Formats: sequence, C-alpha cells, structure tokens
Amino acid sequence: MPVAQVMRRRWATLAVLSVTLLLISLDTTILNVALPSIVRDLGASSSQLQWIVDAYAVVFAGLLLSIGALGDRVGRKWIFLAGLVVFAGGSALAAESASPDRLMLARAVMGVGAADLMPCTLSILTNVFTEEKDRVRAIGIWSGTTGLGVALGPILGGFLLAHFWWGSVFFINVPVGLLGLVAAVWLVPNSRNPRPRRPDLVGTVLSILGLGLLLWGIIEAPGRGWTSAPIMAALVAAGVVITSFVIWELHVDHPMLPLRFFTNRRYSAAIAALALVLFALVGVFFLMTQYLQFALGYSPLEAGLRIAPVAVVLLVVAPLSMVLARQIGSKAVVSSGMILIAIGLGILSTTTVHGTYRDCVIPFVSLGTGVALALAPCTESVMGSLPIEEAGVGSATNDVAMQVGGALGVGVLGTALNLRYQHLMAPLVSSSRVPANVQKVIEGSLGGALGVAQRAPTKLGDLLAALARQAFISGMDLALIISAIAVGVAAIVVLVLLPNRGRGPTNLG
Repeated sequence: MPVAQVMRRRWATLAVLSVTLLLISLDTTILNVALPSIVRDLGASSSQLQWIVDAYAVVFAGLLLSIGALGDRVGRKWIFLAGLVVFAGGSALAAESASPDRLMLARAVMGVGAADLMPCTLSILTNVFTEEKDRVRAIGIWSGTTGLGVALGPILGGFLLAHFWWGSVFFINVPVGLLGLVAAVWLVPNSRNPRPRRPDLVGTVLSILGLGLLLWGIIEAPGRGWTSAPIMAALVAAGVVITSFVIWELHVDHPMLPLRFFTNRRYSAAIAALALVLFALVGVFFLMTQYLQFALGYSPLEAGLRIAPVAVVLLVVAPLSMVLARQIGSKAVVSSGMILIAIGLGILSTTTVHGTYRDCVIPFVSLGTGVALALAPCTESVMGSLPIEEAGVGSATNDVAMQVGGALGVGVLGTALNLRYQHLMAPLVSSSRVPANVQKVIEGSLGGALGVAQRAPTKLGDLLAALARQAFISGMDLALIISAIAVGVAAIVVLVLLPNRGRGPTNLG
C-alpha cells in the first residue's frame, strides 16, 4: 500500500485494529458472568472455572512474544488475518462445548488466535502513526479500548445470557471476526522488520511450560494440598523451567524476549505496573461477578450492569490520562491510578454477608478511574522506550505483561478464595452425614453448594446456603486484601523507578 494511501486511511486502520482489540479484551472478562451458568450446566468445579478462564490467558501469553517476532519477520498483516480466522474458529468450538475439558481446549485455541492478533494491533499502529503527536493519541485510544473491553465484557455477557444460552458469549466473536477479516484485507497495511530475528522456538516452549506449570500448581493446590507431591513437583518444575528460560534468553543470539529491554527503567517499571493493573482488574471481575450472582442473587444481566461504573469511568477518564501525562508526567499519573486501584480493592475487602450493591459502587468507581489513569501512560512508556523496528516484540512484551498479570490475578486470587472457602466448609461438611460425592460438590464451589442446598430440606438447605455464602465472602475478602497490598506496593515501585521526564507535550516520561 503506498505511503500516501496509508496516511489517508490511518484512522480507518485504527478503527479496524480497535474493534479487533475490543473483541480480544472483551473475551478476557465476558466469560465471567457465564461462570455460574457453566457450573449449573456443565458441573464445573472452582478449579475448572479458573482453568476455563486461564487456559486462554496461558496460551495467549506464552505465544505472544514468538508470534510478535514472527509478525516482524513475515509481515504483520498476514499474522493479523490468520489470527482472526483462528480466533473465530476457537470461539465457535467454545460455544458448542459439552464439558469443562472441551471448553478449556477451545479456550486454548482462542488463545492462539488472540496471540496472533494483539501484538499486531499495536505494532501496526506504531508503524502507521509515525508522527509522535498522532501516535500518542492513537495509543491513548488503543489503551482505552483495552480497558474498556475488559470492563464491558460482563455487561455484554449478561445481556447475551439474558436472551441466549451461555455459549453465546463465545459465538458472538464469529460474525464480528469475519467482518473484521474483510475490513482488514482492504484497510490494514502490511509492515515488517527489515532486519527480522529468527524464531526462538526453545524460548517459546519454555515460556509456555513454565507459566503453565506455575498456574497449574497455584490453581490445583486448594484441592490437592500445597504439600502434596503433584503440587510440589509442579512448582519446583516451574521454577526450574522459568530459570532455564531466563538463562536461555540471556545467551541465545535471537531471544524471544530481549532481556536487555529491562535495563531501561522506563520500560521495566511500566511493564511491572501493567501486569499489576491487570492482576487486579481481571482478578476482581472473576470474584465480583460470582459475588453479585451467587451472594446477592442478581441475574447475569443484572450483575453485568452493576459492574457498569467501571466501564463508564474507563470510557471517560482513559482519553484524559495521556493529557495529564503530558502535563505532569507519567510517574504522577500512573502512581495515582494504582493508589486509586488499591483503595478500591481495600474498600471491597470489607464486604460482609450483610453487604449490598451500594457498598460496591464507590470502590468500582475508584477501580475504574485508577485503571484508566494507569493503562495508556504505561503503554506509551513501553513503546516509547524501544526503537520502531522492535515494535512487534515490544508490543508483544506489553501484551504478555497484561495477560500474565490477568492470568495470575485469576489464579492467585481464585486460589486464595478457594483455600479460605474450603478451610471453613470442610469441617462443617465432614461432621455431617453427607455422602462423599455430595461433600465434594459442596466443597468444590459456592455454586455447587447452593445447588445442593436447593435440593435439601428447607431448613437444612437454608443453613447450608448461608454458611456457604459466608465462607465464599470470607475467601473473597482475603483475595481482595492480597490484591490491594500487591497494587499498593507496585505504586511505590512506580514512584521510585518510573522516570518522569519533563512536562513537554511530546515527552511523556
């Protein structure tokens, strides 16, 4: 495509990239409101729910860097188009899944497609918007789209579940993906690195295996025991594999993840902040969509709408974050955003069995404002730290931080919830005359316990439901405290490490 034509169509190109990115971001959280329906229809346990969410993120994060480098080599447009096809196909498989295991597999296929798409959106954007002023505006829109998609997912998911079956939260990706494919053929220009690196297949395998083992150990520990042989073996193996990955990347001449990037304080601080922002946001949505439905009794649509304050605030504040960063510097904006996130999480962690939705509104607004302030300046700091020819691997690293953060948010916070829930429920259930298979269902998830309660005699069922909700909320509060502490510590790290270069309009620090 001629340069003049690329320049004329650059905003139309951004629209195609943003819609595709919105689709990927929606899929990070749209599933959450469907989790109670999947528990009822497929009989999924809490650990299976975590894997249904995280199978997507693990494959997504594990392939991002290699596919980002592959796009730099063969052409970003072709990888982008292939990603749309794979993502739509995986979505169709997920919509028709008849068991938790099949749904996990379909989500992994979707992760492959998303890994093709997401780094291409940012690297294509960086190559299309070559003037810094326009690039900053475009990245602001890109970052706002990412956060908005994460926040709108529960709302759209709730709407679909009010009118269709749970598989509709996946099936909607198919027509949108096909329309995006047609638009991308005409509007998205191709670009590549003139000096591409060779694919790092060993690094790819080590990154997926290391992250997968780590998450498997974290997610499965509540059911198997932290000191059980499989969990200990998985965590030790994860440590060995991740260490091997770092050693390999330091010595190979074509690393998947150039570790030299991390010697730049601007880059490394921004990457860490991005990971912790998504750790909090995705983890909170995983917890709160279940709380709103299982504990407060809202329907999927009602639960999705009640998370709307996060989406509304993101929509309003995200475009302003880059303006603020130009005026006062990235350090102040990002750290303020993370402090607001930590405050929102801290307030939510005081939830009790007597809580109502009103108690959630202020922390939701605080959370949404904080995420909106942090995302775009962090992304600009990452991309502005690297030469344009490294845009593919740079954007992929940015996306890896977000996906690993989100996956760990679900894994760590979900595990903290499950540990507390099982710790409180196990003695109660074991002291009663409940068959072993029923006991497993009750201890497996709040949804399972509520299902048993509905079939039990009225007084016994009401007691079981009340105790299960109390145990769930106690576990949720523990998880939120952990998240608040992690984000609060990250805010201090940003204040110390993230450079705050000047106050000029094109120097974001």
